[in-house]
Amino acid sequence: MAQSLRPPTRRPAAVQPATRRPDAGRPTSRRPVARPRPFRRWFAQTGWRHLVGVAVVVFAAFPLVYVFSASLNPGGTLITANTLFGNLSLQSYVDLFNRPQQPFAAWYVNTLFIGFSASAGSVMLGALAAYAFSRMRFTGRRFGLITILLVQMFPQLLAMVAIFLLMLSIGEIFPAIGLNSQIGLIMVYLGGALGVNTYLMYGFFNTIPVSIDEAARIDGAGHARIFFTIILPLVSPILAVVALLSLVATLSEFVIASVLLRDPDKQTLAVGLYQFISQETSQNWSIFAAGAVLAAIIPVALFLALQRYIVSGLVAGSVK
Repeated sequence: MAQSLRPPTRRPAAVQPATRRPDAGRPTSRRPVARPRPFRRWFAQTGWRHLVGVAVVVFAAFPLVYVFSASLNPGGTLITANTLFGNLSLQSYVDLFNRPQQPFAAWYVNTLFIGFSASAGSVMLGALAAYAFSRMRFTGRRFGLITILLVQMFPQLLAMVAIFLLMLSIGEIFPAIGLNSQIGLIMVYLGGALGVNTYLMYGFFNTIPVSIDEAARIDGAGHARIFFTIILPLVSPILAVVALLSLVATLSEFVIASVLLRDPDKQTLAVGLYQFISQETSQNWSIFAAGAVLAAIIPVALFLALQRYIVSGLVAGSVK
């Protein structure tokens, strides 16, 4: 009786090996194949931008190529340089350094000394003034910022006569910083660039949280330690931008340098190169172009080295 109540036992069926389908493991859904856009639609959406970019590059690069071609033309005139790279010669570069009355090497060294000195001074003075306006609260702070902004609306050329008379009077007492002095020219450059650099750095300093200064002040740090060890590393992009802009402006400045510097051995490249084309009887555009090409090497190299700081430094300082 007990044996009849047991459920019948079933033998397990033989397990057969599973056969893998050829499409196993492949995604069931396939991405639709992107069809190429029609030419008219592509040109209306994207193509015209490429044409504009190519046109801008050609427009910007043609003067540079023309000047470089003129520097390799031994003719000495720009008329014979119409055919780009028609005549190739390095004689203009050789003659550039073999003129005792026009010492190009001395001009180059003077330009580097004045440019880097004015650039470093502008960065340091502008950073100190921007830190004071951004972090400190004192009487006349708002008036000082407005005054800096208003003074920059007037070009420095308007004060050319006043600068000449001032340097002439200072030279009678302190000849080292007076007229026909490179130190005096650097001081003039520092005074002219202090306002715009301060206002540019002031906007960037405001983006640095004040809590960093407060934490350092709790640890016992003063304003000088906070500025040199904490703030300056954080504002390195704007320092690079101001240094590059100040250097380019100093290298290309002509009017003030031509008025304050009289001796040929103390002049800069902008003033010295003008001598090659200023006289009607001895115009040599080939040597002038060769000097311009050599003078452009340092600004271009610095721009390529600091280009990653330029956009971030200018944009970050415009948003508070």
